[in-house]
Amino acid sequence: MTATEIAATGLPYFDAAAVRAAAPWTTAVAALERALLDGVDPEEDSPRLFSPAPGGEFLIMPAAGRAYSGVKALTVAPGNPARGLEKIQGVYVLVDSDTLAPLAVMDGTELTAIRTPATTLLAVTHILAAAPGGAGVPDSAPAAPHVLVFGAGVQAFNHVRAAHALLPGSSFAVVGRRSERARELVATLAAEGIAVREGSVAEVPHSDVILCTTSSRTPLFDGALVAPHAVVAAVGQHGLDAREVDATLVRRSDVVVEGRASALREAGDLIPARSAEEWQEVRPANLRDLVRGGFERTPGRPALYCGVGMAWEDLVTAALVYEGGTKQ
Repeated sequence: MTATEIAATGLPYFDAAAVRAAAPWTTAVAALERALLDGVDPEEDSPRLFSPAPGGEFLIMPAAGRAYSGVKALTVAPGNPARGLEKIQGVYVLVDSDTLAPLAVMDGTELTAIRTPATTLLAVTHILAAAPGGAGVPDSAPAAPHVLVFGAGVQAFNHVRAAHALLPGSSFAVVGRRSERARELVATLAAEGIAVREGSVAEVPHSDVILCTTSSRTPLFDGALVAPHAVVAAVGQHGLDAREVDATLVRRSDVVVEGRASALREAGDLIPARSAEEWQEVRPANLRDLVRGGFERTPGRPALYCGVGMAWEDLVTAALVYEGGTKQ
């Protein structure tokens, strides 16, 4: 749709249902992977901007691309869940990179709810396929992994949905801070045909994939308990004062980050375990390295993926939604 056509018909708006319909899990993961293979470099991503707001903060995430650019504008209101409202709300504005003319507006909350699990599962599937010493599936990779999910909010729901699509045959258990929320998640997903049961921290040593999708400010479990072959993804928090995993796990793991620069800015899971200077020397693989085969597992070490959320992921997903929606 051209700028002239948009002016004549009004700016298209993609609500939450339209965003979901245009970006099924396998399609969203494939789009992120293709973007990284086609030249997207996470290290060139724009830093996100935080600004105080009444009762919370504004979060602005701009991203530039060859065909499309855009900005996600969110509000973060920590007190909202107690009032029965969403903690994070917002919109995404997609623009044409050549003219900078607005092309579409879409539900930014739903966009986030999709791109975060899609990015996590992109990382997890590639890590599972990374053998010691080279590409391919290692002998220790389970054919039907047991997935343990910490959290019972929107991101926990959608991480289970994404994992169910990307890791067929998996078994799922969820650990919630409040048992009633975990039971609600189990019932909702059961109605969608996804079998999940309520689990516990005691399952950590027996889990192949552990997904941390919480707002916890302190580590969720003892990192020494994680199995040597396991893959852990910590994606629920951002900020240097927040962490879902402990320094023990970080130090004993092969680490993958979304982007090295963004991790140094916001990955509180990593910085306490090693200083910024040490991480610069370690130079962990980022997502681009991972999908291009530049990551190898070390025998006897778990792998940890640490994500804080990046603007290029929003842009890729928004472009997918726009192109899918305007072709219908």
